[in-house]
Amino acid sequence: TGAQQSATVANPVSGASLDLLPHFQLEPEDVYIVKNKAVSLACRATPATQIYFKCNGEWVHQGDHVTQHSTDRGTGLPVMEVRIEVTRQQVEKIFGLEEYWCQCVAWSSSGTTKSQKAFVRIAYLRKNFEQEPMAREVSIEQGIMLPCRPPEGIPPAEVEWLRNEELVDPALDANVYVTPEHSLVLRQARLADTANYTCVAKNIVARRRSASAAITVYVNGGWSTWTQWSGCSTSCGRGWQKRSRTCTNPTPLNGGAFCEGQNVQKTACTTLCPVDGAWSEWSKWSVCGAECTHWRSRECSDPAPRNGGRDCHGPELDTRNCTSELCSHAAPGAEDVALYVGLVAVAVCLVLLLLVGVLVYCRKKGGLDADVADSSILTAGFQPVSIKPSKADNPSLLTIQPDLSTTTMTYQGSLCPRQDGPAKLQLPNGHLLSPLGTGRHTLHHSSPAAEGADFVARLSTQSYFRSLPRGTTNMAYGTFNFLGGRLMIPNTGISLLIPPDAIPRGKIYEVYLTLHKQEEVRLPLAGCQTLLSPIVSCGPPGVLLTRPAILAMGHCVEASTENWSIRLKKQSCEGTWEDVLQLGAEPCTELYYCQLEAQACYIFTEQLGRFALVGESLSMAASKRLKLVLFAPAACPSLEYNIRVYCLSDTQDVLKEVIQLEKQLGGQLIGAPRVLHFKDSYHNLRLSIHDMPSSLWKSKLLASYQEIPFYHIWSGLQPFLHCTFTLERLSPSTCELACKIWVWQVEGDGQSFTINFNIAKDTRFSDWLVPDSEVGAPALVGPSAFKIPFLIRQKIISSLDPPGTRGADWRMLAQKLNLDSHLSFFASKPSPTAMILNLWEARHFPNGNLSQLAAAVAEVGKQDGALFAVSEAEC
Repeated sequence: TGAQQSATVANPVSGASLDLLPHFQLEPEDVYIVKNKAVSLACRATPATQIYFKCNGEWVHQGDHVTQHSTDRGTGLPVMEVRIEVTRQQVEKIFGLEEYWCQCVAWSSSGTTKSQKAFVRIAYLRKNFEQEPMAREVSIEQGIMLPCRPPEGIPPAEVEWLRNEELVDPALDANVYVTPEHSLVLRQARLADTANYTCVAKNIVARRRSASAAITVYVNGGWSTWTQWSGCSTSCGRGWQKRSRTCTNPTPLNGGAFCEGQNVQKTACTTLCPVDGAWSEWSKWSVCGAECTHWRSRECSDPAPRNGGRDCHGPELDTRNCTSELCSHAAPGAEDVALYVGLVAVAVCLVLLLLVGVLVYCRKKGGLDADVADSSILTAGFQPVSIKPSKADNPSLLTIQPDLSTTTMTYQGSLCPRQDGPAKLQLPNGHLLSPLGTGRHTLHHSSPAAEGADFVARLSTQSYFRSLPRGTTNMAYGTFNFLGGRLMIPNTGISLLIPPDAIPRGKIYEVYLTLHKQEEVRLPLAGCQTLLSPIVSCGPPGVLLTRPAILAMGHCVEASTENWSIRLKKQSCEGTWEDVLQLGAEPCTELYYCQLEAQACYIFTEQLGRFALVGESLSMAASKRLKLVLFAPAACPSLEYNIRVYCLSDTQDVLKEVIQLEKQLGGQLIGAPRVLHFKDSYHNLRLSIHDMPSSLWKSKLLASYQEIPFYHIWSGLQPFLHCTFTLERLSPSTCELACKIWVWQVEGDGQSFTINFNIAKDTRFSDWLVPDSEVGAPALVGPSAFKIPFLIRQKIISSLDPPGTRGADWRMLAQKLNLDSHLSFFASKPSPTAMILNLWEARHFPNGNLSQLAAAVAEVGKQDGALFAVSEAEC
């Protein structure tokens, strides 16, 4: 026995056939020891004279072998089969050194053969999961992953998932799959996926269950479409009508958020009351006729029937006998002679009146045209106008009388002397606006604006002062008379144009223009309404304007009639906000009008007050413009570094406030702002940071992205929304930062910022910011506030207001300036041309191209040969 244990493998017999080497019909296989049960290893070989096991390099004792002998029926060769048992104690003796293995060695007369190695391992499965699934709440159709890391075990545990104690089979549900790391993934959460999920790990030793994780799939409520407006609550006079919607599209489920906003909207309505007709007074009796009768009449006009009212009942003509029976008949032909005499008398009167009218008209035109420049003062750049010296035969000048308090301003220009002729200007063959001469003359305008302290002191005595912001940072003010002027709040795009003759002559108004912060004025919004512009006040309220002033301010709406309903709101004296105009609809009043352009709106108003532009989306395609701006500290004394991303309404006033705020915080602007179109899709705005070198920087943000809720942005009432990304340098010597910041709306388009800058360099704000010194004075009084000189303006107005042949009048000028969509509003005013020029001034000050305006006026003149009848030779 000892000889067998120490035996070495013999060499094959020289010349022996390889067929006589033993080969294994059964080799030992890997086995696991479960608990304390011994395992059996077996091998069988033919032809074999001896078979022994060798475990971990040592021969197994002969007494531990169980041997069986037999003969192969096919070949007649001897067959030997050997078995051994391996216990847990044998395996544990070498624990920590190497795995336990056993191998068979078979002998024959020709040599030996070794079997494969069989490994014997102790099977186990620990109790505690390395990671268990956690309870989650997810929105419907959102993806979700439940992680599971099973307990350590040999052999490795297999994992399966249970949903409410029923096996989850990915083969039967395409919405479910299990990752190689054993995590359960639901591609799109469904209501049916609300359940308790359990991760189960098992091997030959045991079966372990994780703690159950409750998954709740919730549905946020969504508004249905608005119902049609109800009928007016009154059949006559002022009443109310309303419309409603329900939070059923979809209905909130499983704790989902209820719809934000109002479910009922009310609006004022007016039903015209029927007015029954009534007779006017009877006319006087007519002269007694040839048939001895006279008559009288009346009309159904006091009042006339309207709005479905009833007509008058009774006769409208009354006749009666005028001489009883003593009627005398006139001689034949006498009635005709009287008729002819009457007609001749009327004709003579009309001729006399016409002559008087022509004389008066000629005198007036001669007095005006003798002192007004002709086509030569419509020059490139519209130089400031001058007044020529008076002639000997015309001692009077066309001057503008000074106001009660005056300041002299000098303007340069030349006048063209003109001969008597037609009243209108003639356009020369050359450029419409040729250079002016060097004459110098003086016009007068009202005194400049009062000092800020004095103005605010006077303002504080008024009742409306309580609702105005304190201080003068966002306020402009000035003193104006009939020459008009302009107020501007620098770097905000907000201005107020007071055109000439808007203030009655002899009146002096102290006018202010102020920008409100959203926290200062409460503007209630209903339903899907959103603030689209700054809230601006101009006043004082209640002043008398004879022509509309123009309030200009920015907005952030991508306007379209299909997606938006936009209203101009004005705050009443009682403090309530009222709709005074719906853009795109026929205006119900001539007091207000709004010209909406891509970046700004221009509000014509004859009543000063507090205004704001409010929109209501009509579809989920409606979008607002957001301005995305990045700021970071100018210096970084510590390892932490913060990047602030602001999501602002795309108006200049909000950007100005943020820049002032960041200057106080020591921030610097990173790159130019970007524009993002934010849609009314109820989806939040997400921000994330990427592509940051991990060897130099790391983010301290735990989540993969940050979110700004949809309604915080959509309402427009929270102006400075932003997210902060806190980064950390891994070394104080790191001064370069390169990364990318993504900003996008869920299920929408986005914007990315590529950042690459030196944080140790104190860079200034970018050049696209306009310094305060470049925007001009906040208050401009009189002619200095306008690009078009006063007298040229008056000449254009007097030439284009009257209807011209082939439409060569103010209508064609509106068409040339792309303002022909507002003809009905212009036509409702006493001077349509003045409205067009006022709007041009509001849109193009101070950088307007007067040559383009002059070209438009020239094009109008070419349509009518009688227009502008003074030639170049007369200048």
